[in-house]
Amino acid sequence: MIRTMIGTGMTLIILLSYAVYSNTVDSEYYGYSTTNEALVMDLQSETEGKASWFYTTRAAITWVNVSVDGAPDSGATLVVEAEGINSEWYYSPNLGLVSGTNYVCNEPESDYSSILETCSFERSHSMELSEGSGIMRGRASLELPIEGLGFLENEDIGKAEIEAREKIDTQNKTITWRISIVSDGQEIPSDDVEVHAVVTTHEFVSIEQFKIDPVQETIYSFASLVGCFFLVLVIPLMVYFSAVYKERRDEVIRLSVSEE
Repeated sequence: MIRTMIGTGMTLIILLSYAVYSNTVDSEYYGYSTTNEALVMDLQSETEGKASWFYTTRAAITWVNVSVDGAPDSGATLVVEAEGINSEWYYSPNLGLVSGTNYVCNEPESDYSSILETCSFERSHSMELSEGSGIMRGRASLELPIEGLGFLENEDIGKAEIEAREKIDTQNKTITWRISIVSDGQEIPSDDVEVHAVVTTHEFVSIEQFKIDPVQETIYSFASLVGCFFLVLVIPLMVYFSAVYKERRDEVIRLSVSEE
């Protein structure tokens, strides 16, 4: 029985180790790189003397950041509107913050929106300024990698590159961003108001097959499997040797009693 258990365990260890090794060497996952460049908007005044500006982007965008300084200390609201085809974008007051209320952005109308805060997905978003200052952070796309490195699964590198390029091209949009600061529904004067707007743009750079060190991963997997099978074998072996020991001890006791 012991030989059978050990033999079966070692066979499974070898087979599973080979499976991990082969999947590591021939992976169907690919990592693609994009540019991850900040584009500062050269805002143009929309109405002379009023706090309203616009700028048109023609790129695949992830982050949108608009900062305001010098607005009235109270009652001022920042409004950012995106005009164009499929120009809706995501916004949450907690977006981009290290800590804060838990939120999700990929499902604005999810079933658990009553538990977690979700990003609103609209063409226009607004926020109240605090003491005349504030920063609005939004996401124009959730499909693009926010740090310039994304992963996908495909049959070969050629098809993977086509998929990566299509993913970026579909997010390449022409959007006119209109930024205004209002109070009581009216645009305030632009005197002493400073507005800075930056977007993060992405273009396809390269793609390569996802690889990890097969030798290292095989050693790790082998060690894990050995540990698992060791735990599986220890308990039955302990029971077996305990039973053998008890049987021998009982036999010794019976022999000593019969001799007396």
